[in-house]
Amino acid sequence: MKLLIKKLSEKAIIPKRATEKSAGYDLSACLENSVTVMPHEIVKIPTGISVELVCDADAVLYIFARSSLATKHGITLANCVGVVDSDYRGEVIVAMINQSDNSYTISHGDRIAQLVISPVLLPEVFEAEELSATERGEGGFGSTGKA
Repeated sequence: MKLLIKKLSEKAIIPKRATEKSAGYDLSACLENSVTVMPHEIVKIPTGISVELVCDADAVLYIFARSSLATKHGITLANCVGVVDSDYRGEVIVAMINQSDNSYTISHGDRIAQLVISPVLLPEVFEAEELSATERGEGGFGSTGKA
């Protein structure tokens, strides 16, 4: 398996893992000028790269928040988890939201998210008149324990 990275800007930073056991590759902001994210504002931060995953299996690239940004500053992903489909060749852009009451500035080169590769299961889809019975049944939110 190979992850091909195309730099769309000379300033772009190639994603890399922080440690040998890191699951994700750090994505960095590729900015001409710093961006200040106001409280509760959503911004799109470019990375300056496009990607291609070369592998024999169906796979997807997920964009996850960096835990340090989320827990220390309230900066996380606007869409919770970003999905980069295997046939997408455009720039990887990270939609971020400031969930805090304080502004936060993102500068060029800041690590803003992490890219995680995962297999994808693609079953055939069939319409069904009935589904099998289970102990839980249609019990939803809070039905298996404390609400």
